[in-house]
Amino acid sequence: MPEAVLNNVVEWTVSGLSAALRKTVEDAYGYVRVRGEVSGFKGASPSGHVYFRLKDDKAVLEGVIWKGVWGRMRVKPEEGLDVIVSGKLTTFAGSSKYQIVIDTLEPAGIGALMKLLEERKKKLATEGLFDEARKQLIPFLPRVIGVVTSPTGAVIRDILHRLAERFPRRVLVWPVRVQGESSAAEVANAIRGFNALPERGALPRPDLIIVARGGGSLEDLWSFNEEIVVRAAADSMIPLISAVGHETDVTLIDFSADRRAPTPTAAAEIAVPVRAELLAQIAALAARQIGSWQRGMDVRRTELRAATRVLPARDELLADPRQRLDTLAKRLPRALHANAQLHRTHLTRAAARLTPRLLKLRLARSSEIVVTLDQRGKRARENYLQRRWDRVRSAEQLLKAFSYQGVLARGFALVRDGEGHPLRSAAAVTGRMRLDIEFSDGRVGATADGDSAPAPTARAKPRARGGGPGGQGSLFGA
Repeated sequence: MPEAVLNNVVEWTVSGLSAALRKTVEDAYGYVRVRGEVSGFKGASPSGHVYFRLKDDKAVLEGVIWKGVWGRMRVKPEEGLDVIVSGKLTTFAGSSKYQIVIDTLEPAGIGALMKLLEERKKKLATEGLFDEARKQLIPFLPRVIGVVTSPTGAVIRDILHRLAERFPRRVLVWPVRVQGESSAAEVANAIRGFNALPERGALPRPDLIIVARGGGSLEDLWSFNEEIVVRAAADSMIPLISAVGHETDVTLIDFSADRRAPTPTAAAEIAVPVRAELLAQIAALAARQIGSWQRGMDVRRTELRAATRVLPARDELLADPRQRLDTLAKRLPRALHANAQLHRTHLTRAAARLTPRLLKLRLARSSEIVVTLDQRGKRARENYLQRRWDRVRSAEQLLKAFSYQGVLARGFALVRDGEGHPLRSAAAVTGRMRLDIEFSDGRVGATADGDSAPAPTARAKPRARGGGPGGQGSLFGA
C-alpha cells in the first residue's frame, strides 16, 4: 500500500479500538442462545461471580455468570455438563477476548439432566445420605403432622381428605413453591423450620413431616433433586415421608427421606392407621382378653374342686389336736400344784437363811460401798470440772491473742466503709465517703475529705534486735 494512503488511515488508541469492537459485537449479537459443554468450572469466585468456558469439538467460548444471577439459578453448571445458555455477547478489553454474560442456563435435553442426576446421586450416596441405617421409624399415630407443599394445589386437599377419612389428626401446612427458581430453598427452609420448633411451644412441633408434590416432568420436579433439599431431608430429626410426583417419578429426596410414598394420598395412608380398623382390633383384643380370663377362671375353679376332693375333712384334721388338748388339760392342774409346791420349798429354805444379824452385816457392807462410790464420784467430778476450766481459760487466752480488739487496744483503729466492709488501703477511699472508725473503746463516724491519695511511704528504719520490751521490737517501728 502506498505510503500516502497509509498516512491517511485513522489512528486508534487501544482502548478506543476495544470500545468500538465491543459496540460492534454487542450490536450484532445482543442476545444469543448457545449450546456447549461446560469446561473449567471451579465454582463461585471469592467475589461471588462464576467463570467457566463453553466448548464443542471446534471452538471455545468464555462465559461469566454474575453473582446476582448465580443465586437465582435453578440448575447449576457442572464440569462436563451439556447445557444451553442465554445471554449477552460482549468483549473483555482486559484480555482482548469475547465472552457471553449468561442470564439463564439449562441442561441440553433430558439426557443431560439424567446424567447430572446420576452424578449427583452417586456423590450423595458416597457421603452416606442414603444409608438405611440412618433412617428413622415412622410414628404409629402422630399427634401433629407437618406438610410441606403448595397451599393452593390439589395435593394438600387430597392429604387432608385422606387423613380425615382414616384418622383425623392436627395438620400444620408450611406453604412453599414446588416449582421454580426459589422452590428448592423454600422446601429446605420449611423442613429445617419444622425441626427448629420447640417441643412445648405455642406452635406444636410435628411428630411427622410429609413433603408432597403432584406429578410432572423431570424439569418440573427438579427442585426435589437439589442438594439443599436432599441434605435438609437427611438432617431432619423428625421422621420424614417423601411424596413427590406419581409412582413412576423418582427424585433424590426419596432416597434421603425416612420413607417414600408413591403419591401424596399414599403418604397420608402411611402417616396414620384407619381409626375404624383400630377400634375393631381393640374390640377383638378386648373380647379375646375377656374370653381368656373366663377360661382361666374356669380352669382354676376345676382345679380347686379337684383339690377339695383330695383334702381330708375338717373333723379329721382336728381330731388329733383335740385329743392332745384334752390330755394336756387333764395334766395341767397337777402340774400347777407341783410347781407351786416346788416354789414353796425354795422359799422356805431361803427364809431360813435370812437372819437379822445377816441382814445387818449386808446392810453395813452396802453402806460402805455407797460411801466409797460417793467419794470417788466427787473426786472424778472435781477433776473433770478442773480440766474443763483449764481448757476454757486456754481458749480465752488464744481468743484474746488472735482478736483484732487486742490490736485496737495497742493504739490501732479499724476503718470500714458505709456498708461495714473493712478498708485495707487509702486507694479504696473516695471523696465524701462515709467512714466508720472503730477504736478499742468504741466507734466514731467520719467523712473522707477530698480525693484520697496514698501517702508517700517512708523507708522503714532498721530495727534493733530486742529493741522493744521483751526483745520483740517496737510495733510502730520506733
